[in-house]
Amino acid sequence: RGGEVVSPLNIPGWRGFPLRSRLAGATGLPTFVDNDAKALALGEGWRGSAAGVDNFIAMVVSTGVGGGIVLDGRLLDGESGNAGHIGHVIVEPAGRPCACGASGCLEAEASGLAIAAVTGRPPTAADAATVARTGTLVGRAVGSVANLLDLRLAVVGGSVALGFGEPFFAAAQAELDARARLDFSAGARIAPVGLGGRGPLIGAAAVGWRGLQGLRGLRGSRSSRGSQ
Repeated sequence: RGGEVVSPLNIPGWRGFPLRSRLAGATGLPTFVDNDAKALALGEGWRGSAAGVDNFIAMVVSTGVGGGIVLDGRLLDGESGNAGHIGHVIVEPAGRPCACGASGCLEAEASGLAIAAVTGRPPTAADAATVARTGTLVGRAVGSVANLLDLRLAVVGGSVALGFGEPFFAAAQAELDARARLDFSAGARIAPVGLGGRGPLIGAAAVGWRGLQGLRGLRGSRSSRGSQ
């Protein structure tokens, strides 16, 4: 679902670009396109920290912030293929302007670009307070998702989250514990991704596999209708 036209918020020149059809035309191969966070969700559910879990969110906290949601064992796509965009959950109502036009989005407060803009230093040089605040904001967003969607696991990757390490995850978990207090969301947890540096490639493979399975299902459905 989706994936024909890409419109990356932070790359204006690529907005509305028909990436899938261009790649398919250039290679002559079945081509499937999805965002990195949804690919991460597929990969982590297949071989990573969410293997065997039917309900979870996977997040990338890096230059930007993105998410992919799996419910009842199925990756959510949404109307345009952009379901799970947790980077645009509001975590600071009076916060910084976001490129999307809103203010206080998680991406505008906790992404690598935001951290560099606020502190004047790259995330690799962030102090303890910045690490803790970033984790807290991520935990705040995950708490909203856990309460909304009845899930108990968030797996988080990306250069910022993994670079910040345990202090980031501890702050995120503490905020999640404070926000997810319903009987069904209490006990929700945040964990690092399990695939490490292999995650992007495994996720991309999972996107391709999912797309091929969809094509096979579509062809089978057409064949069945034609034989009736």
